[in-house]
Amino acid sequence: MQLNTQFMWETFLDVLQGIPVTLKIVVVTLLVSSPLGFLMAVSKSGEGRIGRRIIVAYVSVIRGTPVVLQILFLYSLLPTVLNYLIKEVLGSSYNIFNLDPIFYAYVVFILNTTAVLSEVFRSALSTVNRGQMEAALSIGMSRPQAYVRIIMPQALVAALPNICNTTVNLLKSTSLAFMMTVKDITAIAKIDASFGYNYLEAYLVIFVVYIFLCSAVQGVFHLTEQGVAVYKKPVVS
Repeated sequence: MQLNTQFMWETFLDVLQGIPVTLKIVVVTLLVSSPLGFLMAVSKSGEGRIGRRIIVAYVSVIRGTPVVLQILFLYSLLPTVLNYLIKEVLGSSYNIFNLDPIFYAYVVFILNTTAVLSEVFRSALSTVNRGQMEAALSIGMSRPQAYVRIIMPQALVAALPNICNTTVNLLKSTSLAFMMTVKDITAIAKIDASFGYNYLEAYLVIFVVYIFLCSAVQGVFHLTEQGVAVYKKPVVS
């Protein structure tokens, strides 16, 4: 068997155009999911039983169902629901089916990543002694100030390795965005391969691309971990 190297090079150049789309999904998802996941983690650690049960149920449902199934469900259901709300409730003539499909990718991956990060942050917060919150409150700090100035910086050190894993898994999961007709890395490679049935060459190309992207993400987080953990190093007098 001989690989079509010319096709692989041309596909590689085409795939490069899908990298910004993939990274956009990752960045938007993290920007939305991180604060939501943190708030859920704080709420889950609080005293409200109802809110805690709702969060537990949400996390269980999201983490207990395959991403592919969620895509199939939301990509079929969400447009229909939105179309009904826009036309029947709001009385607008806007056609929801003209909406950029990347919107549905955002919804799916935000729902997933929020559930995962809520557990990551909950675990990280548990590593910080509760007495530090009490001490902060005793000197006049509000809870938000205590979290921002004292709790979060310490919890972030413990959370970074798991945030890195979550980001890498998210990056790999975006390869499923092609199911929602999003022209990401995988979608472009599959389209190129469909003309001459060069699927093996196309998959080898995106195999290398994903390894490079995931390695780059891990490298960035490694440098970040070293930076935020400086305060833990002993002070030499």
